[in-house]
Amino acid sequence: MKDPVSVQIGDNYHAVHLTTHPARKAVWKVLADFVAPWIPDDAHVLELGAGYCDWINAVRARRKVAVDSWPEFPLYAAPEVEPFVVDAVTGLRTLGIQTFDVVIASNFLEHFEADVVWSIVGDVTSLLKPGGRFIVIQPNFRYAYRNYFDDYTHRSVFTDTSLGNLLRAHGFRVELSRPKFLPYSMRGIRSSIPAWLIRAYLRSPVKPLAGQMLMVGRKG
Repeated sequence: MKDPVSVQIGDNYHAVHLTTHPARKAVWKVLADFVAPWIPDDAHVLELGAGYCDWINAVRARRKVAVDSWPEFPLYAAPEVEPFVVDAVTGLRTLGIQTFDVVIASNFLEHFEADVVWSIVGDVTSLLKPGGRFIVIQPNFRYAYRNYFDDYTHRSVFTDTSLGNLLRAHGFRVELSRPKFLPYSMRGIRSSIPAWLIRAYLRSPVKPLAGQMLMVGRKG
């Protein structure tokens, strides 16, 4: 649903692929409410590849930090969000060790080669306090294979199985796995979406057009 990206690909990416969308804020408000049980109100939360900041802006937390390599992304951060223009490949550890209770990432890891993904998840492990959570919303290749490489910046392939194993290999316990969580993309939707419809979709056992997964890992 959101396509934040932290690789150095130039501003044209945002004009062609990562455009603003009228429904995005409403969608992320509902999604923030959905994952709220895994984010305590007094938590320190970091979002990787924050893009237009719709998720981190909607999260309820004591401290909210966002990182992205896109120089213009701080313009979209809410006043209470601390934005840092950071290259996730090399700069995450500058944010501290065991600093955050929760790290969130949406449509992020697939933009990196496999060895870089391994390093980033390792950095996330270092950033999290003991018992902290890594919440990932991610294209699931199992259900999104037809469109997965329509985004020319996708570098790695993940399914609900491989992502879960990646987290476990870094010492996470998978608390929640939703292989079908959201539609793959908001492209083709031209207007806002009522919140009740988004909530109904999340509750429904039938997920038409689902191509995104949700996974919550807890640092062991």
